[in-house]
Formats: sequence, C-alpha cells, structure tokens
Amino acid sequence: MRIATFNINGIGARLPALLEWLEETRPDVACLQELKAPHEKFPEAAINDAGYQAIWHGQKSWNGVAILARGSQPVETGRGLAGDPEDAQSRYIEALVDGVRIGCLYLPNGNPAPGPKFDYKLAWFERLIARAAELIASGEPVVLAGDFNVMPTELDVYKPERWVNDALFRPETRAAFHRLIAQGWTDALRSMHPGETIYTFWDYFRNAYARDAGLRIDHLLLSPSLAGALKAANVDRDVRGRDKPSDHAPTWIELDV
Repeated sequence: MRIATFNINGIGARLPALLEWLEETRPDVACLQELKAPHEKFPEAAINDAGYQAIWHGQKSWNGVAILARGSQPVETGRGLAGDPEDAQSRYIEALVDGVRIGCLYLPNGNPAPGPKFDYKLAWFERLIARAAELIASGEPVVLAGDFNVMPTELDVYKPERWVNDALFRPETRAAFHRLIAQGWTDALRSMHPGETIYTFWDYFRNAYARDAGLRIDHLLLSPSLAGALKAANVDRDVRGRDKPSDHAPTWIELDV
C-alpha cells in the first residue's frame, strides 16, 4: 500500500502536475494540502477520471486538505480538530481507506514568531497532539500525513543557523513535534533514511531547488501497529523541478498491509 502526501500549493494552478504525478506513480492514497480553493471548486471530475475518489475540506484562497484513494471511496471519519469551536481554517481531515485510518493535515506556518500566528500554531499543535493520543489509544493502524511546517532536527534544514528564530524551527515547535512522536509514532521517512540529508520543500526564491537549499517539513507518521509494515519511504524530488511546480515534492511510504 503506497500512501503519499503532497502540498499542492493551489490545486487550480497545479491540477495538470497533480494528474501527471498520479498517473506516473499511482499511489493508493494521496493526501493533499493547500488546495487554496472553496469546496465547490475542487476538481472532483478530473480526479475521478484519473481513477481516484476523494473527500476534501476546502477554503477560499487559503488552506484546504483532501484525501484521494485509488479505486475506492475514502470513508470520512472527521474533519477539523476538537478544542476550538471558533477555528474556521480547513486544516485537518480524516478517513478510513482499506482498513487504515488516514489523518491528512496542514499545520499552521506560524510566522512571524513570536506573535498571534505563532500562538495559533502552537495551540493547533496541542489540539493535534490530543487527537493523536486518541488515535494511539485506539490501537488502530493510523497514518498521520501532511505538511507539518516543522523541521524536527538540524539534519532537516539547510543552514539551520539561519532558521533559529523561524516558527518552523523554533524550540517550542520542535518540542511539540517531539512530544507527538513520543506518543509512539514512527517518523517514516527518517526511519528509512536515518542519517541522510533529505528534503521535501524548496523555496521559489534564491534558486533554492537547484542549490538543494531545502527543508524537510512534510511527514508521514505511523502508529505502532504499522511501524513493522514499513517497507520503503522517499521523496519524488524531480516533481519539484518541473514546469510551474509546487514548492513541495510528493513524499511517500510503502506499507506491507
């Protein structure tokens, strides 16, 4: 079972690139972030024509998450995170696909930090940690996949000394991620590439992709019952180098389930 996560950075602008990638790699599940489209603008027909069924949580101009499943319909089990009834941002959706529970998330960026946006990031992180604890307690096979906007260690960021005050790398952010992992989650990509410099994001500016000045911020976390099923994990790096790309590359795992 191949499960991928891809921050598409605008599904309207990147639909051809998305469809090309789906045709080439045919993941069983694809979690998308930053749709940047209201619910009614999601290209369901094109996704269906590509062989996928989808659920999505759209939002005009910003955010937005979706779960695509090849040849089957994801069974939605929730959208949004408990703990803040006033939060209207579309950042989390959850579904069952072939017996595996998938949580697709787009964690807030949080910049500038400190400030209200950073406070929102940390509060949202706490709500995710609470939901993740429930999922661990269930004993189910679960994958949490998405753009976490966190570089967990210095190995995950080009020139870490330049990022010490950024919301994606501040100590509070990394501490929250490590508390999440400590519940029993396996960071799949790092598990398969323990000492390797491997990135999932390259900024559009300063020729970052060509210089490999990247960040690892897209993660797939496995619950304990899935950790032993992990067979492969990698990044489709070349997708970032194509015409009119997202600034993220698809990141994927293969599970023997």
